[in-house]
Amino acid sequence: MTTPGLTVRATGGVTAVAGGSGAGKTILLESLAGLRGTGGAVPRGDATGFVPQDDIIHRELPVGRTLRYAARLRMPPGTSAAAVDDAVARVLCELGLTGQERQTVATLSGGERKRVSIAVELLTRPGVLFLDEPTSGLDPATGAALVATLRELAAAGTTVVLTTHTPADLVRADRVVFLAPDGEIAYDGPPGQLCAAFGAATVEEVYGKVAAGARHTGAAESPEPLPSVTEAAGPGVPRLGAVRQWALLTRRNAEILRRDRLSRAVLAGSPVMIVAMFALLFKPGAFDPETPMPSSSAMILFWIAFGAFFFGLAYGLPQICAELPVVRRERLTVLRLGPYVLAKLTVLLPVLAAADVLLLAVLRALDRLPAAGWDVYGSLLTTTLLASAAALALGLLASACVSHPAQATLLLPLLCFPQVLFSGAFVPVPQMAWAGRVLSCAMTNRWAYEALGSAIGLEELWTRGRSPLGPPLLASYGDTFGRPAVFGDALLAGFTLLFLAGTWIVLARRCRTVRRG
Repeated sequence: MTTPGLTVRATGGVTAVAGGSGAGKTILLESLAGLRGTGGAVPRGDATGFVPQDDIIHRELPVGRTLRYAARLRMPPGTSAAAVDDAVARVLCELGLTGQERQTVATLSGGERKRVSIAVELLTRPGVLFLDEPTSGLDPATGAALVATLRELAAAGTTVVLTTHTPADLVRADRVVFLAPDGEIAYDGPPGQLCAAFGAATVEEVYGKVAAGARHTGAAESPEPLPSVTEAAGPGVPRLGAVRQWALLTRRNAEILRRDRLSRAVLAGSPVMIVAMFALLFKPGAFDPETPMPSSSAMILFWIAFGAFFFGLAYGLPQICAELPVVRRERLTVLRLGPYVLAKLTVLLPVLAAADVLLLAVLRALDRLPAAGWDVYGSLLTTTLLASAAALALGLLASACVSHPAQATLLLPLLCFPQVLFSGAFVPVPQMAWAGRVLSCAMTNRWAYEALGSAIGLEELWTRGRSPLGPPLLASYGDTFGRPAVFGDALLAGFTLLFLAGTWIVLARRCRTVRRG
């Protein structure tokens, strides 16, 4: 797609980009906003604001908290709390949201949420504001009110560029750029001359004529060619350092989790449900030194390992895909992906640790685990926590790869089944086919299971116990539990780092944009 002669300067006014579906309106807008490297001069830094079609705000937070977190991220380091409050109060007033500061974003109407998204962009007073179909999905009255607000911003000196399918939006603009199906400019000029340029009675007729190949050949000469927005971009605003950004994102994630009742219920209910199933599934005394139950003890350790894996995976899968539009927009100007990923880990790891402690404590209290010292249970807890951390990192990686929570939900069984089948519990690793043994090396559940068995001393228990099943079962497992627990723990830590690095790489590819300096 080419758009000769079309650039934008920060001098106020509203430019509406129209055209049929597939004409490239969004691509053009993203190119102008610097989200696509298309060559030539592109805007950079905090001189521009971009509002995509998706919401770029967290729905769980109140409006005021959303804007304050955004201000802290976007405004220069060291900005005082009073200056942040002033900026928030200003954009609330400019967007007509005064009085709704404490209202949760999820309870707002579509038009109000769009206003909040615009308010986020106005916190740093951008010279140019790009909006992708801001009136899409709004009723005519709400859409008209939103465009009127945009005209007020333009009158105050902010250049507004928006894409639209709504004919009424074109009438309210100062300039209309109409794209042909091939992405070429079919018209570029005042909205009042659009219909006359194509000999049409209505804007709807213009769509039909342009689709049929009509062009207004004089369009490129009527408006003055506009210089690049980089003339007004300036040096940009310094970003928060990595540590301070991590701390801010951690606080935001914790508040989102605290305010999301459904997520809190799932986080609290999953461990309780799994512990209850353990109590119903296994009899007490499986680890009795005199008369152990080899098959039960093996299965208890496997399900501990898998429970830790399931907790981490289930907690991690919805984390990134649900807020990917927010991540993409914040990445354009301020967001560092390293602190972002680590903030997710920081908030969720303590919750996983509590779940793992509960799991081990209840199983011991119910005599599903043996009496042992702090060294043994310290090793068991270390392994389960590392298994949860590796699964959490895997969940974050999978979440970064998809675009919707429903897709993440579909991944849950696909990621769980291999961990069950190739962990070495149901079919010991020495008994697997060659390909299965190779695949099992990539399963975190295998190394968690083996480390748990080593820490609790399964080899010695099955050898010295009086159960006749012990020696043959041990023979089938081979040296599965012969390595020290720290070996499996080290591998789990390595998997965690590998998955976190993968998450960073995937996010960097999905959030590609032109960055400052």
